[in-house]
Amino acid sequence: MIFMDSRKPLYRHSLKEAVRHEEKDLWRESYKINCDCARAIERIIAENYDGKKLGPDLAEPIIQQYGFNRVNWVLANTVQQKKEDGRISPENRQWAETFPIPQEDHNWQFEVSSHPGLTDLFIGDVRKAWQALGLFTAAHCVENSQNQDYTGKLLVLNPHILGSAYQTPERQLFLAKDGWGCIPGAPRQTVFGRFLSEEKDQITFFNRSDFIGVLSAEYLPDWAKEKLAAMEVPETEETPSDGMTLQ
Repeated sequence: MIFMDSRKPLYRHSLKEAVRHEEKDLWRESYKINCDCARAIERIIAENYDGKKLGPDLAEPIIQQYGFNRVNWVLANTVQQKKEDGRISPENRQWAETFPIPQEDHNWQFEVSSHPGLTDLFIGDVRKAWQALGLFTAAHCVENSQNQDYTGKLLVLNPHILGSAYQTPERQLFLAKDGWGCIPGAPRQTVFGRFLSEEKDQITFFNRSDFIGVLSAEYLPDWAKEKLAAMEVPETEETPSDGMTLQ
């Protein structure tokens, strides 16, 4: 399950997969918007470079128009296309490699063609804006918790599967209830549960692969503690390294 906002969703699969699943129209629409996003980045860089420095706060209007998911995707693709270009910083190159972008012959069409040094600066601004969201990461999860049984655990959703309007730390916390996906290595991957931030106990589901891991107890925010208390779900007395187990 992916929560969307008013923007068109990013299609992450290859054209070959899209054809196989009869989703070619979705692929084509997303591909065209990827190209539009790349051209918009090129324009804003060109319009705000005075020959010496790049203007401030350029990332925000692009993020507002296209959303973090697509902007990150287009920029990561750009870096992946510039494999041998030393003007891309090692940090941004490492970041770009975390995006599983299908390698296809037409990817160059949504590569940002601005000067690589200026593109690198723009990527840095986008990454700073992403970090400012204060999202949970693997560093906030129990080590190797991907191999745990998720039943009754407070899980952290990968923010990239959420629409931009929902990319908040509150929306990442998901209380797993049951489902085959709770069991590591199970043939089915569905995990049923609820968003901790929602008032109603509305059951929804995600795939096991949509989660980063189990939240470590030391990072449980105060609002979540209050919510759990209101739900009359007792906290365990486990150490922080054991994560949150909610029965």
